Amino acid sequence: MRPATAGWTTRHWLAISTAAALSLLLALILCGSWVLARSTTINTRLVDHSTPALLASVRLESALINQETGIRGYGATAKPTFLTPYRDGLTKQREAVRALRAAAESDAMTERDLADVQKRAGTWQARVARPIASAADPRAESRARSVEGKTLFDSVRSALATQQAHLEAQRAAARADLQDARTLRNWSFSAIAATILALAALVFIGLRRGVTSHLDRLSDHVRVVAGGDFSHPVTGTGPADLRLLAADVESMRARLAAELDFRDRAQADLAAQAEELRRSNGELEQFAYVASHDLQEPLRKVASFCQLLERRYAKDLDERASQYIAFAVDGATRMQSLINDLLAFSRVGRLTAEHQRVDLEEKFERTVSSLSVAVEESGATITHDPLPTLSGEPGQLSMLFQNLLTNAIKFRTPGRPPVIHLGCRAVGDGWEFAVTDNGIGIDQEFAERVFVVFQRLHTREQYAGNGIGLALCKKIVEYHGGRIAVDPGHAPGTRIVFTLLEPTAPVPAQQGGEPGPRASAVPAV
Repeated sequence: MRPATAGWTTRHWLAISTAAALSLLLALILCGSWVLARSTTINTRLVDHSTPALLASVRLESALINQETGIRGYGATAKPTFLTPYRDGLTKQREAVRALRAAAESDAMTERDLADVQKRAGTWQARVARPIASAADPRAESRARSVEGKTLFDSVRSALATQQAHLEAQRAAARADLQDARTLRNWSFSAIAATILALAALVFIGLRRGVTSHLDRLSDHVRVVAGGDFSHPVTGTGPADLRLLAADVESMRARLAAELDFRDRAQADLAAQAEELRRSNGELEQFAYVASHDLQEPLRKVASFCQLLERRYAKDLDERASQYIAFAVDGATRMQSLINDLLAFSRVGRLTAEHQRVDLEEKFERTVSSLSVAVEESGATITHDPLPTLSGEPGQLSMLFQNLLTNAIKFRTPGRPPVIHLGCRAVGDGWEFAVTDNGIGIDQEFAERVFVVFQRLHTREQYAGNGIGLALCKKIVEYHGGRIAVDPGHAPGTRIVFTLLEPTAPVPAQQGGEPGPRASAVPAV
């Protein structure tokens, strides 16, 4: 169960920091957008309204001055050509008024100034310009209206000057506003850039102090433990999840330390047991030496002297005495046989030569040859599949084949010659062998029991032997890394299947044909 840890995790800190940074950036973006919008508005007012209005006012003034110049020249000379500037001035006046009204955009002051200019210009045109332009004697009309005309046009000039002064003031105010907006824009963008840099620095410092420094400390603890100091405690600092990670690492370290301590104790116990086993093996070897020499010598003497007693005093012994002597000789002989079988069983896996490449084809042929007498007496037929060459102990593999074939011949069905076959096939990382016969078979309930030492299914009167053959076969097979068992699905007869470990190799083929059963070197008689 993971320990509970209070406080904010790295995810919480990152979420809060990110939200705060994004909020600040959003505020700065909104401020920058407002500054840009205001600067654009002021610039639009200056470019599209103030400046065009001032230019239109100047063109209006020029149009009125052209009218006044034309009327004054026509009144002084009476030449019609002087009316051309007057008429052009009227046209330009109308154009300038339209342009000024469009640029003013309902500005009250501009509208008022324009109305005053138009009123005074209209008065001058009605009282002076049009009468002189339509008079029969323009000179006399001009002299008669010269004073009034000067006074009225001066008022027009005054109104134009006032209008232009107002427009100049508006234009100057717009330019000042635009300059202020530009200054504010520059400061805003500078503040945004500084804020972004500050946020980047804060993110770096925050990650360094809030995450990486704690991870570095945790890594230092882990490296100390990885260096072999498993008793060094792993402590965590910083956010809750990093402390929880450190607690998990500490739990893992404690468990590994406990496992290593248990392993050390187990190795010490194993070393003690190995020493005890070496001592026991030494005693067993000593016992084997005694059994093979000291124990068998008295048995040989008992058997020899019993047989000598029977030969010397045969005439003085009755039938029962001869029977007793036979029992004694048989017991001594059986005891010698049991001792030899036990010695052979104990030597498997203990007193063996190094593994070497063994040609099972040759080994099987020699085993069959050594059993030629039993094969001939029983009329047995022995065949086998092509056999491989594999790594093993030659003497033990010979003993394995000899015991399996001997059992197949011994436990035959009365009145029927034995038919024995050794099958072979590659399986995974080894070979599977099967010795099949047509004998009396093994009941399923005894399929495991037959591999136990001294377990017999029949009396000695029925079948000779000590009941150690299949137990010896099992020990040999297991020593070579395989398994052995009785095939429960085979009938009639017996099928014993065993495996021997060896890298898979192709099954050797017969010359001139496919692999198939081979007859043994000893023909059945």
